[in-house]
Amino acid sequence: MYIYLRVARVLAGVLYKPKLGLDDTSELRLRVWPGDIDTYPEMNNGRYWTIMDLGRYDLAARTGLMQMARRNRWLFVVAGGSIRYRRRLPPFSRFLLRTSLAGHDGRWFYFVQEFVRRGQIAAQALVRAGLRTEKELVPSETILDAFGRKGWSPPLPEWIQAWIEAEDARPGI
Repeated sequence: MYIYLRVARVLAGVLYKPKLGLDDTSELRLRVWPGDIDTYPEMNNGRYWTIMDLGRYDLAARTGLMQMARRNRWLFVVAGGSIRYRRRLPPFSRFLLRTSLAGHDGRWFYFVQEFVRRGQIAAQALVRAGLRTEKELVPSETILDAFGRKGWSPPLPEWIQAWIEAEDARPGI
């Protein structure tokens, strides 16, 4: 089941938090609930992906990107990602979800998301995402121009560039 109540809580909380810029990091303090765990018991690997939506929603809402997307009738889309799991998140444990925008490649935006428990990274993910109309992907420069950040283009770290190249080399898709 999708985490609609958590989404509502995050979006309502935006009203009481300071605005963020594209270079800032969103931080959400969260907890592992019984619906998040698997039979081992720890947070289910698929639930990490769902929880990461919350971080991107928070960042998009606090930067104003979500409001701009609504005005333009653009839809958010995730096009891929990779995650590394390093430490367990047991039931009821508290953790910090950090979300930052690493940059873009002209087509896609790249988000780095980290689950941190007791000062240690439990998991880290790279997410490729963008905005689209009902028919096509909106180029990142068009989004940045509408957002008032034309020319914003921090260099993507080498490891993200290597991931992009590996994804582009995949056969069949």
